[in-house]
Amino acid sequence: MRARYGVPLTLTAVGAAGLAYAAGFEVRSFRLRRVTVPVLPRGMRPLRVLQVSDIHMVSGQRKKQRWLQSLAGLRPDFVINTGDNLSDTEGVPETLDALGPLMEFPGAYVFGSNDYYGPKLRNPARYLIERVQGRHGLNGNAPVVGAVHNPWEDLRDAFDAAGWVGLSNSRGRLKLEGIEIALTGLDDPHIKRDRYAEVSGGPESGADLSLAVVHAPYLRSLDAFTADGYPLILAGHTHGGQLCIPFYGALVTNCDIDTDRVKGLSTHTAGGHTSFLHVSAGCGTNRYTPVRFACPPEATLLTLTERG
Repeated sequence: MRARYGVPLTLTAVGAAGLAYAAGFEVRSFRLRRVTVPVLPRGMRPLRVLQVSDIHMVSGQRKKQRWLQSLAGLRPDFVINTGDNLSDTEGVPETLDALGPLMEFPGAYVFGSNDYYGPKLRNPARYLIERVQGRHGLNGNAPVVGAVHNPWEDLRDAFDAAGWVGLSNSRGRLKLEGIEIALTGLDDPHIKRDRYAEVSGGPESGADLSLAVVHAPYLRSLDAFTADGYPLILAGHTHGGQLCIPFYGALVTNCDIDTDRVKGLSTHTAGGHTSFLHVSAGCGTNRYTPVRFACPPEATLLTLTERG
């Protein structure tokens, strides 16, 4: 009996332990990533930018709320929210409660598909299949039918009232004690809401720094921003792969970017230019897949410094 059943029982036990760790511990093991990006003009003081992404708030997630509130203690110069704040039609009040202390700082935001639509239960294996077939979101898949609509307008109105700048297919500026930051953003490419033609033209003259912001790092958006000469692009969406293999990394990105750049700081080259790219692994998950493995939830404090 031992020889016949020992290995299957061991594998079952290991799998159960891994699932318990992924769902019970790591998904709530919030981390702060710190990176330095040399993109500022000579003589400009360093800037501290807090990027939060993919919160996917579900009612009752008190630990996540407290952790997000605590990030205000970092005292960033400004905040960039790269979308997918919601995973619950009732989640707006708790999202705003969690972000309330951060909304005291200058900030800007774009939305992701989960801000507009509620998630649907789906087989996680489909992400692997779609990667092989080159289909992601509405970029190759059939349009979503019968989607639940989230109250994203309430989120937008609260962000706007706090002075955060909406960047969905638009431009905006932040003024920070004599420093002017120009921002260009896109609506979510994952559901084909991006309209780069409406914001094309590259960095704005007269600004001390220009940044690009988008929820999902699809190559068409990265190519456009980079070819136009933006020094830094901020994105989210990927969850860092969410379920990763230790010492190997992510299996999927849920878009057409490669797995080597699924999270953290990297570069992107297009049109004879190279931009820094930072992709946040985010601090939440779809409510129907509340697990993370070898990919803890995160926010990022980016310190922008002088170019070399």
